Amino acid sequence: MSDSTDHSKSSPLVTYFGVWAALLVGTYITYKAAFLDIYLFNHSLNAAVALIIATTKALLVALFFMHLKGASEKLLKLVVISTIFFLFILMALAMADYGTRAWS
Repeated sequence: MSDSTDHSKSSPLVTYFGVWAALLVGTYITYKAAFLDIYLFNHSLNAAVALIIATTKALLVALFFMHLKGASEKLLKLVVISTIFFLFILMALAMADYGTRAWS
């Protein structure tokens, strides 16, 4: 029996709509969290909560829409290493800008 006639697996269309619904829910949670003042030990956690939600949504997009789920281990390592590399470049540029500002 060929794979094209095997209907025991769920349709990729169902998976895509499920991920799309999860992204919509994540967007709604981000919207609602923007109006909350989240504090822990007198420190605001609004940015941290927004980044956690954004990271989760980005992970869903990368895994399902970029087809990284089920990809080879070498490809995953390449994606992770290049992501961390470019993150360090962006952070270095942001910190260089922050360090050279004239604070009056």
